Amino acid sequence: MPKLFDIKFPGDCKTLPEGFWSAVDVWIKKPHVVNKRLCGVKETESENVGKEALGFLLDDPELCHNVFSFMTSGVSPAQTHEKEQPWSSSVRTFIPKVNCYGTKQHKEVILKDFDRQQVTFLPFEEDSGGQVSLKRGNIHQIQLLHQDCEEWVLELHVLTSDAWFSDGVAYPKLPWLSADLLPKLVRWATESKSSEFRSTLSLLPVEKYSLTYQQLKEKYKVMVKVWPEVTDPEKFVYEDVAIATYLLVLWAEERAERGLTARQSFVDLGCGNGLLVHILTNEGHPGKGIDVRKRKIWDMYGPHTLLEEKAITPNESFLFPDTDWLIGNHSDELTPWIPVIAARSSYFCRYFVLPCCFFDFYGKYQRRQCKKSQYKEYIDFIAEVSRVSGFDTEEDCLRIPSTKRVCLVGKSRNYQLSDETAAEQRRAHYVQSRRLVVQRSDIRNDGECCLGNEDTDRTPGSSWGAGFQPRDRLETVRNCAALPRDFVDSVVLRVANVLLGMTEDIGGGSSSDWNRGGSLSVSEVAGLLEQETLQLLKKECGGLQTLLKNNHQVFRVEGGRVHIRDWRDRKSAVTDTKRKPVAPGALKTRPCWFHNHHPQRCPLKAEHCAFAHGPDDLRPSTRPLKKIKNNDS
Repeated sequence: MPKLFDIKFPGDCKTLPEGFWSAVDVWIKKPHVVNKRLCGVKETESENVGKEALGFLLDDPELCHNVFSFMTSGVSPAQTHEKEQPWSSSVRTFIPKVNCYGTKQHKEVILKDFDRQQVTFLPFEEDSGGQVSLKRGNIHQIQLLHQDCEEWVLELHVLTSDAWFSDGVAYPKLPWLSADLLPKLVRWATESKSSEFRSTLSLLPVEKYSLTYQQLKEKYKVMVKVWPEVTDPEKFVYEDVAIATYLLVLWAEERAERGLTARQSFVDLGCGNGLLVHILTNEGHPGKGIDVRKRKIWDMYGPHTLLEEKAITPNESFLFPDTDWLIGNHSDELTPWIPVIAARSSYFCRYFVLPCCFFDFYGKYQRRQCKKSQYKEYIDFIAEVSRVSGFDTEEDCLRIPSTKRVCLVGKSRNYQLSDETAAEQRRAHYVQSRRLVVQRSDIRNDGECCLGNEDTDRTPGSSWGAGFQPRDRLETVRNCAALPRDFVDSVVLRVANVLLGMTEDIGGGSSSDWNRGGSLSVSEVAGLLEQETLQLLKKECGGLQTLLKNNHQVFRVEGGRVHIRDWRDRKSAVTDTKRKPVAPGALKTRPCWFHNHHPQRCPLKAEHCAFAHGPDDLRPSTRPLKKIKNNDS
């Protein structure tokens, strides 16, 4: 039994051996978190599954003997893990992101030996005809050892390393197991963390999700090339493709469960760029999207994609009795209202919501004093809203390029249709109680989703959403771009002079002795400014740090510290990998700050500087002006 690799745990590790089995379970159930070519696995667990799956070994006594020896050789059973059964077995089927196997399915029998603290993987292949073949060279084992009663060691063993087969997907090369997998297992076992949320795609069959996602990604990738919004096309296109995939598979499963033939209808409240509506409509689901502000891309979808520019207010005018599903995809101030609107639309209306920003019914959500993360606390709040609204609430985690990936789904009610009157009274009372919470907090949010001044009818009826203030159709620019130029210039000059003053005046004007100044933390920079200036910056998204980063020509902000940028230094000049190179039409269209304000002028010669050294070097811009918008997603 050749040992391929071993790795030691930290000496003060307190999480073993339990942490080892926790890490092994991550690798068994969620291999895609480390093997990025997999979408996931489908696992079957049973007391007998191991014996059934190992039936093909019985026809080869020598192989059966070798495998048994491989599993029982080495250290004697430690009997340190408290389990009713000393071993367990399961079979997992690999689901690749892109199916490159045809009808073949790569599987593994997984045998856990809790006494020996080891897990053995027996890979095999099953074709469409049910023929099974064992990957003899790929049989391997991961074992936890306690050496000298002091240090823990994780070892990787293979039955035979000479015949290892690698397809680059389900079976990576042996060095990958050593260099990538084992260090991950050690870290997971040491941290022994459990997520606050469900595993991704826990409500769906992963194989159907994977296949549908690949089909939609290929179908709609053209949107990346024609994306007209200021937002990142790859992020928003593929994120909406993933959300659409989730809904399409969820709805297909629902049709199968309920014996439905017609595709579900939907309304996307706060639809933003409308791409999710466009994809769902193209895939055969009748529906529409509504948003307070039209986006440029709407005109590109064509007449079959129904998008309405309209402010959404929770009242009788915005109920959807003939709609199957309401969608809230990063719906901001509408998020807590969506379960309520769905419940009041009809007893059979369902909802899907993907919370992002933290809003209550009538203002910003106010944290309670608890040990949960703010995100987890908000998800629990929306789940509470859902339950009070009358839904059996399910939680899942999507696979999207976003830190806010947890969704809530309400597919059925927790009360009978005959109890609708009592359910409505509970909803009305709960919404009113949340209004009082906001009133006590005295929240004012610059006109966005704040309480109105009008009195609210506290009985169920046409005014049950009174006091809700939808966001303005024209969104205020708050990225420091609209601040007065004189104000920005004065802040830049003050901060730069302090940084330059932290280095003694070298003089002489030599480029090799050019004064780079010192550095300050962003909080230290804030201490240089008057309270009135800080208050004005606090109204902008990102505040002072955004202003400093906007003045990319002068400052370099790294790790929360502010430096004078030295354009001779390549690392200093190119710290933001997302920043696009200066277009030829933008060269020399702005004055060089260093030429005008630095005591030693610009360290670059005029012909090498992208900015103008004096009026004679300045030329008009040939670039078209762009409108700056926020939240164009």
